[in-house]
Amino acid sequence: MTAAKSGDTVRIHYTGTLSDGTQFDSSEGRDPLEFQLGSGQVIKGFDDGVTGMTVGEKKTVNIPCEDAYGPANDAMKQDVPREQIPAEIPLEVGLMLQMQGPDGQVLPVKVVNITDEAVTLDANHELAGKDLTFALELVSIA
Repeated sequence: MTAAKSGDTVRIHYTGTLSDGTQFDSSEGRDPLEFQLGSGQVIKGFDDGVTGMTVGEKKTVNIPCEDAYGPANDAMKQDVPREQIPAEIPLEVGLMLQMQGPDGQVLPVKVVNITDEAVTLDANHELAGKDLTFALELVSIA
């Protein structure tokens, strides 16, 4: 059987969980995820986990945060004066907003703290700083 290698287009079913068993994503009920191995389309640990698999093979891979979305970066958190947030936005911790970065790109940010003076926004990926586990099943290699 042919093993998946860099440059191959693969289709894979997966279920992703956190260390505590909480599921954060799954292809269940959807088409398999299709991507090119080694192209950077998925996180490094996922790419590494699929490499070498054969069609029909199932396995579980544990991915440390360094090979997933990286460690949480405190520099990605910013306090914004409360008066700079439009009054019509109903602020609450966990609310997702969009900010414009210095280069004009739109960044998703999460409200992580609210005081009378400031709102703390976090631009880290929601899975930054977390170790991930994926149950994988290779569906096809092209």
